[in-house]
Order: sequence, then structure tokens, then C-alpha cells
Amino acid sequence: MDKLKRKAVNSENKETVSCPPSFARLIWTEISHDKFALASFILLVIIIITVFAGASFVDPGTSTKINLSQINKAPSGKFILGTDSAGRDMVGQLFLGARNSFLIAFGVTVFCGVIGILVGMAAGFFAGMVDNIIMRILDFLAMLPNLMIIIVIISLIPKYNVTTFILVMTAFNWNGIARLVRAKTLQQSNLDYVQASKTLGTSNLAIMFREVLPNIASIIIVNLTLNLAGNMGLETGLTFLGFGLPFSTPSLGTLISYASVPENMQNRPWQWIPAALLIVVMMLCINFVGQAIKRAADAKQRVT
Repeated sequence: MDKLKRKAVNSENKETVSCPPSFARLIWTEISHDKFALASFILLVIIIITVFAGASFVDPGTSTKINLSQINKAPSGKFILGTDSAGRDMVGQLFLGARNSFLIAFGVTVFCGVIGILVGMAAGFFAGMVDNIIMRILDFLAMLPNLMIIIVIISLIPKYNVTTFILVMTAFNWNGIARLVRAKTLQQSNLDYVQASKTLGTSNLAIMFREVLPNIASIIIVNLTLNLAGNMGLETGLTFLGFGLPFSTPSLGTLISYASVPENMQNRPWQWIPAALLIVVMMLCINFVGQAIKRAADAKQRVT
């Protein structure tokens, strides 16, 4: 009987011991307690699913063909959002454009994150001469007018597509995440668990990616989430100015650029208003969700 009682007590003690919640659970707690963040998360998921599902039913070859008989048609039963100056259905253009804009922003964010993590962790972990060399490179890149250089490079490339645009934007946008990762890695490198791992003979790569990286992952996720909205705005702005994707490749920027024509601005709002509203809504949703993730990463701001 005593053994059975001890087992029962031990099982009850195990059940009462609470494990610390995961970062994903903390994020969901913050989002669920913030009405704006929760509504933004749901709306963003609906938009992304709708855009990708709608784009999968649009034939890119057919949607980019010029149809002179359907130029600048107003919204109707056949064309829900009308047509553009090339006679293309604006619904298909909106689906393809939103998908391209999101993929560009997501691709730039991921590539910048990978480069920034590798460079920043190398600078912060090894310090010394390695840190000095990397920081001087980062200081030099920070002084460059990145937007102007991107415009010049795109102007010099005769033919470019979504992949080329992602690579050009990535080449000049990883500086900030690299500095953030370096600073956090420097803090972690001086803690006891890193010194103990070095004493035990653990390899530097194992310490960096199995021990240090998980401890700074929350800060990186917050930064990348907020950068996603910024990259969408950058792509839209460059394309609106004529230095983004070509006219034959739809994006939210190319659709908004229809407003640069005075006649379209006044008489054909169906050509640019849906894209303008969509980019604003998506950026606001990402920002609201990003702020919730930021609070989840900060114990002082976190919901108890």
C-alpha cells in the first residue's frame, strides 16, 4: 500500500510541475489576447490563402496577353474589377500581383535572415579580428545609398524577373539583421553555458547553432516578421517608380502604378484602388501580428 501511495503522490507531483511554455505558445497567447492582432492574423491568413488559391486558377500566359477589344472596360458581370489598358482582367492581375509581391517580400526576408544570421553569429561568436573585419564591411554597406544602388542595378539588367529582383534586394538589405544577431550573440557568448560547452570540447558550430541560436531565435523571428511588411512596401515603391518588376509581370506595385496616369486616377479607379487597399491591409496585418510577436519575446510586455 505504501508503495502504491508513493507512486500516486509522485504521479501527482509530476502532473503539478509546469513546464515553461514554448515561444509558439507565447505568441499565440499574445495574439489571442489582442483583438487587433487576432483579427489581423485571421484576415492575413484568409488573404494569403485566397490569393494563392486564386492565382493557381489564373493562366499567366493568357492573363498577360493584350486584348485590344477589352481595353479599359469598367467592372461588369464578365469582368468583376474591369480591365486595364492592355485589356487584361484585373481580377487575375490582382491575384498574380499579390502573389508575386508576397513571394518577393517573403523571399527577401528569408534570404536576408539566412545571410544576417550567418554573418552576425560569426562576428559575435568569434569576436576579435573576425568581428572587426565584418563590422567594417557592415559599416561600409551602411553608408551606401542602397535604394539608389538597387535602382541603378535594375536599370542595367536588360531582362529580369522575380528571382533576379529578390537577389538584388537581398544583396543590400541584410545589414540590419546581421547587426542585431551580432549584438545578441556577443551577449550569449559571455554566459556560463557557452563557456562550459567550450570547456567540454564542443565544436564552435555546435555551440553556435545548437545552443546560441535557439536562445536568440525569438528576437530574430520578431525582426524578420516586421521586416516582411517593410520589404513588401519596398517592392511596391520600387515597382511604382518603374524600377521594379517589368510591366509584363504583375505585382501590386505595377497595378498601383496605373494611378500615375491622370486619366486612370480620375476615371478608372478599379485599376489601382483594389491593389492599393490590399497592400495597405496586408502591411497593417503583418505589423499588428509582428507587434504581438514582439511582446511575446519581451517578458516585461508579455501577457501574464
